[in-house]
Amino acid sequence: MRPSRIKAKLARNEPVLVSALHMVDPSIYELVSLRGIDGIWLDMEHHATSLEKANELMRAARVGVSDIIARPAKGEFMRMSRMLEAGAQGIMYPRCDDAKEAAEVVRWAKFAPLGERGIDTANPDNPYCSMPLEEYLQEANRQTFVVIQLEQAHAVEQADAIAAVEGVDLLMLGPGDFSILSGIPGQMDHALIREAKEKIAAAAKKAGIHWGSTCGTVQDISDMLEMGARFICHGCDLLMVIKGFEQLQHDCSPLGFTFDA
Repeated sequence: MRPSRIKAKLARNEPVLVSALHMVDPSIYELVSLRGIDGIWLDMEHHATSLEKANELMRAARVGVSDIIARPAKGEFMRMSRMLEAGAQGIMYPRCDDAKEAAEVVRWAKFAPLGERGIDTANPDNPYCSMPLEEYLQEANRQTFVVIQLEQAHAVEQADAIAAVEGVDLLMLGPGDFSILSGIPGQMDHALIREAKEKIAAAAKKAGIHWGSTCGTVQDISDMLEMGARFICHGCDLLMVIKGFEQLQHDCSPLGFTFDA
């Protein structure tokens, strides 16, 4: 089984950098993984990526070093299991409400005795029946991880209980939805966002696990690291392409080029 780069670095209390990829060309996953980014966020909550396509993208990433962190939609437990079988090292579970739901995520993500994940050794995570069953079960539990996203005020209030669930490796604030549901849409520097991060940081520290969030700027990353976060989500292929073409337009406009955008 492929070792998790993220779990190894977190075990050494080192920060990990995760970038989101929206484009579904396997070459992008291959390129990013070869660049040495710790993790690739494969979002299947909001995007139309199928499990078959996700399998192709994960396969492309295996040429390099990046872990795949796959995000299903809330309640998609069976789909989550298939993401792991396709080779995802991490599951990012959205909109978790409480410790009971977090325990259900662990139940589907981990083999017994930690959970009740169903067995099938014929997929890329084993890989393809090449590992003895007992070794596979142990390595799957050891090398995969569960990220629980807290995106509502009532969930943040349950952070201590959620962090204490055995098998939860990371807590993550989802600041976008949290800001909208808290009546402060997009105000990432609002006191409510800061307070949520502080509560999550304290809960993670108490439980002896790690935490993190998305960061829009390098200064945000620095601030989060100061707060003890080690799971940093920053960068997105779509935004990088947009910024690249914006720079191209900026550089070429003085030369007489015009753009209808």
